[in-house]
Amino acid sequence: NGFEISLAYGEGKSDIDIYRLGLKKDYGLEWFKRDFGYLSGFFELSYNYWHYRSEDIHGITLSPIFAYYLGKSTDFFRPYIAGGIGAALLDKYHIKDRNLGSNLQFEDRIGIGAVIGWLDINCSFFHYSNAGLTPPNAGIDIWLFSGTFRF
Repeated sequence: NGFEISLAYGEGKSDIDIYRLGLKKDYGLEWFKRDFGYLSGFFELSYNYWHYRSEDIHGITLSPIFAYYLGKSTDFFRPYIAGGIGAALLDKYHIKDRNLGSNLQFEDRIGIGAVIGWLDINCSFFHYSNAGLTPPNAGIDIWLFSGTFRF
């Protein structure tokens, strides 16, 4: 399996627009393989741009993600559920009314999606937080819709 490119758009708490460009690499492993599905996942390295009026934040995120796929890895259509926790480094940590407390954030996510041939479509809920390492820890919740092109 090669690399995959993902493009995403979403909205964060307080009407903050979120744009994301990701580079994904599948684990290439199938755990707990059964007739109805298997556990696998991917690593994602992403560039994130958060925008509200004249304010913005740029960030880099690295996340290991686990996914449970229904069906076989050779199926044309494979729905899945995915989740993981990664780390993000942001250039700023204030946007609109949100004070995230530090440049280092943890990225928690859970989502559903489907692989359809060479395309992977996904809807995910993200929560960014510094886990209370530096007060305040306002955090931010984000809904993202993404499309990934598999090569």
